[in-house]
Amino acid sequence: MTWKLLISRILKAREHLAEKLAQLWKHSFYLYLAGLFSVFAVLDATVLHATSELRQTAFDTMVRHRLIVPAPDPDIVIVDIDEASLAALAQEYGRWPWPRQVLGEFLENIEKQQPKAVVFDILFSDADVYNPDSDAYFDAAIANTSNTYFPMLRLDPSADSLSQIKPAMIPGVTPLPDVPQDENATVAMVLPHFQSALDGGRLGLHNIYPDSDGVARRYSVYREAYGWALPSLPARIARDQGWPEPDAQQVMLNWRGKPFTYRYVSFGDVYADMTSQNKKRAQDEFKNKIVIIGSTAPSLFDIKATPMDRLFPGVEILATAIDNFKHGDSLRYPEGRVWYLLITLTIVWLTAWGFYRNAGRDKIDRLFGLSQIILIAITYASINLTTVYINLTGPVTVGLAFFTIARLYAMATGKALEQNMVRAATARSGELQATLLLIRLDSERNVIRTAVLEKIRHALEKTGLATKSVEVLTGDQKGLWDLFENTLAISWVAAADDPDAQEAIRHDAEAVLAALTTVLQRHLAQPDNAASHFVHRGRLDGGAAAAAGWRTMFAEALLEWDRQENKRT
Repeated sequence: MTWKLLISRILKAREHLAEKLAQLWKHSFYLYLAGLFSVFAVLDATVLHATSELRQTAFDTMVRHRLIVPAPDPDIVIVDIDEASLAALAQEYGRWPWPRQVLGEFLENIEKQQPKAVVFDILFSDADVYNPDSDAYFDAAIANTSNTYFPMLRLDPSADSLSQIKPAMIPGVTPLPDVPQDENATVAMVLPHFQSALDGGRLGLHNIYPDSDGVARRYSVYREAYGWALPSLPARIARDQGWPEPDAQQVMLNWRGKPFTYRYVSFGDVYADMTSQNKKRAQDEFKNKIVIIGSTAPSLFDIKATPMDRLFPGVEILATAIDNFKHGDSLRYPEGRVWYLLITLTIVWLTAWGFYRNAGRDKIDRLFGLSQIILIAITYASINLTTVYINLTGPVTVGLAFFTIARLYAMATGKALEQNMVRAATARSGELQATLLLIRLDSERNVIRTAVLEKIRHALEKTGLATKSVEVLTGDQKGLWDLFENTLAISWVAAADDPDAQEAIRHDAEAVLAALTTVLQRHLAQPDNAASHFVHRGRLDGGAAAAAGWRTMFAEALLEWDRQENKRT
């Protein structure tokens, strides 16, 4: 009993709170809520950016489940220093890092096949003090090439003052137009140790800068430093290959798929075949290819989180960026904050207006749901069919939050705010003039679904000017109530000594009956003679006696209606 009593009290308290809220705010609550959400939307667009992480999550989901995925460029090949390569070469050269002569020999052999470019995703930051001859061999191999590219690493700008490297000293760095250059500034950089790599000038950053949630979605075209543009490795390759560079400082990567989408070959296998007398691999395997030398071995820790996978090889991120730059199909991500704000405000205020005007639950739900589907469809279509990602997740999220709160308020206060003449009569005192209009719909020739009945009810409720209650008896109940299937009960109440109000009610009832034909034509398949009606007027007392008075009126109306129907037959 204790639990039942507690639950009963909670439910009673909830009903009491809903009535209080309904008395306090009525339907204006939706406008107040829309104003509050509008303030939040403006602050979010300008200061808070609270929905940015939601937009990132939505992007990850959509790009991961695209229907149209661009294919990886077949001319991009990753030579993978994988675990098998580390194990195979460990017998002769020990653990990683190997003597640079190994890479020098590999470079010499691969150059014989005339690749378009050889890109090292390995940072050669220091000399191998134990193998100076090996370093010299690799340096000489680099000097004999004109298509090798090497990464450089941008360190934290807080260390710039400790560096002796000026931007103008770095090969490939260019002054930014319309930006003054600080000629005395220094930048903290890690450059390749080999002089031939510096002399060749084919250097670029391979830094990957993840978003605030640690996921790498973008790739830099260049990094700005004191008025200078430090090019990324893909941008440096694009410059030499004649590809148009993106006109932004960074781009969103247009992913080609899950990890290992590109063509991978094991470094150990290729190296063993190159140094073998009996070659089994095609000797033009890398002709006109862009060959990227990197590692997917977990022990070398070149793994990043991306939208496609939480464990994505860093070398394949580089391959994706080069592929994007080559084909000019990196994703553009227009900020469009003003447009997104306007869309958000439109959704919020149109939804609020629908609730405020009591447009009907089905209609509001249908229109709101349709608007959300359209916005999501636009977002999904943009990432499948174009390279411009139109991210409408923010407006959808804010709109859904507003709709949820508004719907909860409507459900909680619906009974207290509904136009109910019994409640209206109970709230008044003295003698009242009541009018009851009963409309019975023909269900033999028309299949009348609950949704259709609600549309008819709502249309009649909006007809005329006088305040009235329009209720539906569906016949879903058992027993006697089944006799009232598909019946509309419309009621008005006015003071017995107020002839003007009573006259207004008569005009309102006439307006409802005049509109009934049009309403039925709109919603029923066979509207002709699809409804019969009866109007009954009488007096009742207000206050506590109102409920009993309405019951008497309803019974009198049914009896009189039956007498008239019997006379006709």
